[in-house]
Amino acid sequence: MSDKPAMLPWPADDLSAYGPVEEQKVGRVQHHVGRVMERNWSSIPHVTHHDDADITDFESRRLEWNTAHPDKKRSLLPALVKASVAALQEFPQFNSSLSADGSTLFSKQYYHIGFAVDVPGGLLVPVVRDCDKKSVEEITAEITAISEKAKTTGLSMSEMTGGCFTLSSLGHIGGTGFTPIINAPEVAILGICRTRRQFVPDAQGNPIVQQALPLSLSYDHRVINGADAARFTRAISEALAAFTFE
Repeated sequence: MSDKPAMLPWPADDLSAYGPVEEQKVGRVQHHVGRVMERNWSSIPHVTHHDDADITDFESRRLEWNTAHPDKKRSLLPALVKASVAALQEFPQFNSSLSADGSTLFSKQYYHIGFAVDVPGGLLVPVVRDCDKKSVEEITAEITAISEKAKTTGLSMSEMTGGCFTLSSLGHIGGTGFTPIINAPEVAILGICRTRRQFVPDAQGNPIVQQALPLSLSYDHRVINGADAARFTRAISEALAAFTFE
C-alpha cells in the first residue's frame, strides 16, 4: 500500500457569507475540457521549454506573398503546422504516445496536427490529418473551414481525435509565454504568443530590429528530455526560416 496521504478535501466554504454571489452551472463543453485537463495535468510530468523564433525574414516573405496574391493570403498557423511536421520527422520521439501504464511507447508513422480553437462554450481541438501530404493552401482551407464549424455547429469526436501534436496560439490576444497542458495521449504541445519587435545586435554589433515569436513547448518528461525539447523548438524556428509559401 502507498503511504501517500489522501488529497485534502475541497474547501466547503459558504461564499455568500462574505458577500453577494451569483451561481451558475459550468457549461457542458467547459466541464468536459476541465476534467480532461485535470487528468492530463495530474498524470503527465510536464516540463515547459521557452524560446523565441526569429521570424523576421519569414514575415517579410509572407507580406510580399500576400501583396502579390491577395486572393491566397497566408497566415502563420498553417506555416507552423508544416514546421511542426518537419520537426516531428527530425525528432520522432515527439510523434509518439505512451501507454496508460507507461510501459509501451507507440511511434506514429502519420502526421496529424491539432490546433486549439476558442469557442463560446470552452475550448475545442480539431485535428488536420496527413499534414505531411497536404499543401499549405490545402491546410489553410481546412483550418478555416473546421474553425468555423467548431464555432458554429460544433465538432464530432472523430474530428478531435487521432492527433500527433497540438498547437495552441494566443498570438491574436497577447502574452509572452505560458505553460500549455499536453493533450493526452500526445507527448508534447506547442504554445505560441504574440510576435514582438526587439533590438538585437548584428554580426558587427550594430542594433537591428528582429521579429521574435515566443514559443512554449510543454513535453512529457517520461518520453522527452530537456536537450531534445530545446533542439525541437530550434527545428521549428529553422523550418519557419526556410519556409516557402508556394
